[in-house]
Amino acid sequence: MTTDVGGDTDSVVEDNSSASNLSEKDNAIIEAYKKPYYRYLVLGILTVVYVSNFVDRQVINVLAQYIIEDLELSDGQFGMLSGLAFAAIYTTLGIPIARWADISNRRNIVAISVTIWSLMTALCGAAQNFAQLFMARFGVGIGEAGGSPPSHSIVSDIFPAEQRATALSIYSLGVYGGILVGTVGGAYLVQMFDWRTAFIVVGLPGVLLALVVRFVIKEPPRGMAEARKDVQPPGFFRVMEFLWERKSFRHLAFACALHAFVTYGMGNFMPLFLGRVHGMPILDIGWYYGIIAGVGGLAGTFFGGWAADYMNKKTGDMTWYIWIPFVSTIIAVPFALNTFLLMPDAYIAVYSYFIPVFFGGWYLAPCLASTHFLVGIRMRAMGSAVLLFVLNLIGLGLGPMVTGFVSDLLTPTAGVDGLRYAMSITVLVNIWCAMHYWWCMKTIKQDFARAPD
Repeated sequence: MTTDVGGDTDSVVEDNSSASNLSEKDNAIIEAYKKPYYRYLVLGILTVVYVSNFVDRQVINVLAQYIIEDLELSDGQFGMLSGLAFAAIYTTLGIPIARWADISNRRNIVAISVTIWSLMTALCGAAQNFAQLFMARFGVGIGEAGGSPPSHSIVSDIFPAEQRATALSIYSLGVYGGILVGTVGGAYLVQMFDWRTAFIVVGLPGVLLALVVRFVIKEPPRGMAEARKDVQPPGFFRVMEFLWERKSFRHLAFACALHAFVTYGMGNFMPLFLGRVHGMPILDIGWYYGIIAGVGGLAGTFFGGWAADYMNKKTGDMTWYIWIPFVSTIIAVPFALNTFLLMPDAYIAVYSYFIPVFFGGWYLAPCLASTHFLVGIRMRAMGSAVLLFVLNLIGLGLGPMVTGFVSDLLTPTAGVDGLRYAMSITVLVNIWCAMHYWWCMKTIKQDFARAPD
């Protein structure tokens, strides 16, 4: 019999992870993670790290108009700064760093990554032109490439399978927590100082956070929550071959990418849309957009993970991990179009944005959990990294850039409404996205069943 360390009371790790097979250090770490408060402390620290990740990644969006005016940029160039400059290196380095995480100490990788992205965010404030800001954002991407895959792997090792999507949904709250903090804080900083100071102030505190990660989090043994025996990590090319062989994973990754294309294409331009099209003051953008997007996204992200775990437990049907993202994608489309096309003023528009951003948050935790269910314990960081590679290359790399260039194309004839129409076109990509979730459901149950150790 095996008792998960993920329960709410002290438990015993037996079978393949018995004390006789583990070092004294590993046994001490397992004892620490048996205590619920420590598991949730680690989850809380990693979530705060992810908040910092998204603050540094997303604060540029609320500073958009000031950067565009100061550096004389087009919407397309800004789309590259907020998306491609970051995503190009983030996606490229994510896979080798994840491979490192699957064979090395994940906690240390996270601590190093936080330090790098924080310093590079502060360096954005020194940029004097498009090229310099592009390279600084490139540096932010280098750091952030090492944040999520090792964190996902740690979370999956300290929480049992039946709680995994919920735990990952809590971690994923960092996306919208970062948007909330970055938007509100960035609005105040740019109003009180300037956009350069805003980058410096939001960047430097991350160095202290890196120290917390290094000295508070204990590296858990692999497979700890499920009492599964650790195994030799498969080679890089074997992992890539394994993932490619899973047809469900190919559709899942592309669905997530298109979902993110819409999310970033809308979200990265929403502050600019409210200011340019509706004339909303910057502090109101910070408060209204920041709180609506932050709270709506936080609620949707947690609900998506919790609902997937709940429905799986209730029905025994693991396809709920895909049904949840599929349903949310379809529901979000008409509400997002209303936000951009029909709402008469900024305040009604930003209130109406709550619904699409709430449904838009449902997908991430179930998709991450699905990926971890498909792979072995020494493939989890790589599985996350490959998923994030596709998601961010297409979603973050192309979503804002395409939206920005379409806005540039439409503005000569549509004026300020060019941005409105560009964002509406982006929303329609959700229909394509939903098709891949549907195709994923056709084979994922079989692929779950043949997942290795």
